Amino acid sequence: MTVNISLGLSPLVFGGAPIGGLYAPVSDETAAETLTAAWAAGIRVFDTAPHYGAGLSERRIGAFLAGRPAGEFAVSTKVGRLLVPAAGDTEGAEGFYGTPPLSRIRDYSRDGVLRSLEESLERLGLDRVDIALIHDPDDVLTEAADAAYPALAELRTQGTVGAVGAGMNSATALAWLVERCDLDCVLVAGRYTLLDNSAAQSLFPLCQRRGVTVLAGGVFNSGILAGPDEGATYDYAPAPPATLARARRLRDACARYGVPLAAAALQFTLRHPAVTAAVVGARTAEEVTSDISYLSTPIPDALFEELFMIAKTLRSQQTVKSS
Repeated sequence: MTVNISLGLSPLVFGGAPIGGLYAPVSDETAAETLTAAWAAGIRVFDTAPHYGAGLSERRIGAFLAGRPAGEFAVSTKVGRLLVPAAGDTEGAEGFYGTPPLSRIRDYSRDGVLRSLEESLERLGLDRVDIALIHDPDDVLTEAADAAYPALAELRTQGTVGAVGAGMNSATALAWLVERCDLDCVLVAGRYTLLDNSAAQSLFPLCQRRGVTVLAGGVFNSGILAGPDEGATYDYAPAPPATLARARRLRDACARYGVPLAAAALQFTLRHPAVTAAVVGARTAEEVTSDISYLSTPIPDALFEELFMIAKTLRSQQTVKSS
């Protein structure tokens, strides 16, 4: 099945986690301005999830797309977490701020998947989505393959879902699912970057053999490759000192060529032949503008060669230290 991600004028998919309040609250006005900037830049594919701000991201994207012809955009959302009334304070829960008073409950059962998508469609104001992804089933892979996937495959047959896939941080787990399910696409977050290229080892070749579309998320490893300063985050947590030092080596190499590290990080991910598009989150219109500018930043092959060598050397040092 052709995954509907070719509508945009750029190879970027709008990542909806930041406008759901990831790390800090985002106002309705700022979220709307961010989405408007993405649309103006030619981005027509929007990725979201119930997890992102306990439904807040879905509602904001749905409100923004309301009234636009269905054929002019594509939406990806996820299943695996149901939202229920919270018993206590939810501010900052799972890294999101300024969200509705709802808690997330993991549920990858058939009934849970059907309910999850039904509620997502309501929040989005849509009667179908282009992509539905099984979200973070790390500890329940068997249930994801045996219950969640068949439920989504049935919805795909009915036309409620255009394409079925999985979205995870683990390239190994995604490869496991690709081998067992008829997935149309995967969204792999943070595993093909200047700091971690593990997805290229087995997942990407497997997807290429099976005709599975690859969306690459987390190209900045949740922040550190956009700016490796004190307090930078790596994989949604404060970056360890060794990782921060590695990112700064990469930044210094880019600086010698007058290239922003973030531009090199984004283009590095998109250079892999298995990657169709990059999912990049933004919380402000200025961040969208920066991301678009990174696409057109001239980067000499010599810099990429140097970055490859730095990354290879650093990985080898890490292997020696851990052995």
